[in-house]
Amino acid sequence: MNAPTPYYAQATPFETRFNSLFGKLARFGLSLAGSAELSVRGRKSGEMQRIPVNPHTYEGAQYLVSARGHSQWVRNMRVAGGGELRVGRKVRAFTVAEITDPVLKADILRAYLEKWGWEVNRFFQGVTAKSSDAELRAAAGDHPVFRITVSG
Repeated sequence: MNAPTPYYAQATPFETRFNSLFGKLARFGLSLAGSAELSVRGRKSGEMQRIPVNPHTYEGAQYLVSARGHSQWVRNMRVAGGGELRVGRKVRAFTVAEITDPVLKADILRAYLEKWGWEVNRFFQGVTAKSSDAELRAAAGDHPVFRITVSG
């Protein structure tokens, strides 16, 4: 029996152009609501791949949440084990640890949706910051979360 395909909400051509604009704004120093440009080494190409992300702070630690699911940057991050976040000239290298504890992950997702839900709710298939703990835990498998540890 085949394993189910991991959830991934692919960007439309318009969303790709829009995301590219947000990434360029962050690269030039304009962070919108805390967004940054993520650079992570491609697992196949070895080239740095860039994408805008919304770093999220929860209980004093910083996290990256993949609202779209098991995306290319998530797959690259699992292999690379870290990357860089950029806003203008400020570049922070980091390593990551993927969060697997379902209770902690649900708590992080709730806090993330409280802040970023206006932008990402459509990728959570009806789950919002006001959803039950059980609903958030059920959605957690579709949305990888990484704890960031800034290097240096």
